[in-house]
Amino acid sequence: MNGIPVGILGTGMYVPERVLTNKDLERMVDTNDEWIVSRTGMSERRIAAAEQASSDLAYEASVEALERAGVSPEELDLIIVATITPDMSFPSTACILQNRLGAKKAAAFDLSAACSGFIYGLANATGLLKSGIYKNALVVGAECLSKITDYTDRNTCILFGDGAGAVVLGEVPEGRGFLSFELGADGSGGELLKASGGGSRNPISQRVLEEKSQYIYMAGKEVFKFAVKIMGSAAEEALRKAGIDKREIDLLIPHQANIRIIQSALERLELPEEKCMINLNKYGNVSAASIPIALAEAVRENRVKEGDKLLFVGFGGGLTWGSSVLVW
Repeated sequence: MNGIPVGILGTGMYVPERVLTNKDLERMVDTNDEWIVSRTGMSERRIAAAEQASSDLAYEASVEALERAGVSPEELDLIIVATITPDMSFPSTACILQNRLGAKKAAAFDLSAACSGFIYGLANATGLLKSGIYKNALVVGAECLSKITDYTDRNTCILFGDGAGAVVLGEVPEGRGFLSFELGADGSGGELLKASGGGSRNPISQRVLEEKSQYIYMAGKEVFKFAVKIMGSAAEEALRKAGIDKREIDLLIPHQANIRIIQSALERLELPEEKCMINLNKYGNVSAASIPIALAEAVRENRVKEGDKLLFVGFGGGLTWGSSVLVW
């Protein structure tokens, strides 16, 4: 990738205090802890308080990322928030966040690519920084999925949680930073994973509320098959573009959707589990926030050191996918 070398200067994460365990879910729907763990790898997830919105979670994660980067809000040129649960239709969650941070000179917008949103956001910000248009960018994945989850639907309510992860991007030494991106979409699969109520196609109405179409719908088996296929191929394409052999990867940071999908990706990439950041047991699927939360937690746990080669890969509704190789 030509241009100014761009990398991650700081990371941050935030998850709400409330924990929803598998045991809690047993009392809500017809399911059990053993079934959930064996099929998803999840034991608990975090749930936002009634008064919390995605911008609140994004703010906490962003403050940590800025502090770790040594960058002030006033030095930010760009804020991108990847989310499918914005505070409201408009203004954007990014603009709400910009105001709260006091990042007065930053352009700000939301990006919607579901669980791939954070990687899409990284690619957009990196391109603008590499060109020299901007110097510092804040990219956030923030979700309050509990607000669009039907807790009478046992197929989906076991999966999703709330949280936010953030990174500050800026210039890094030559040979470091992002080496490649691979983004893709297949809109023909849009019906497999959606929340169709509440937009301009189906505005909120009594019918929408009765049908519960404002909540997440997922055709689980079809999405699983798509994910197993695309996680491996997207990761391999990012590696090819970067000129990196899979054996050189120090840490894989995948979207935390399902342990079996992650294990399939590890098998295809011939990577041992100790080279993979896995935290879905604690947080569930947090959509666009899952990869930045996993990255921030890996940094907190000192699992990332200077010069390490990281591989990000995710998939989501759209259908969308994204991957990236980064030298820390």
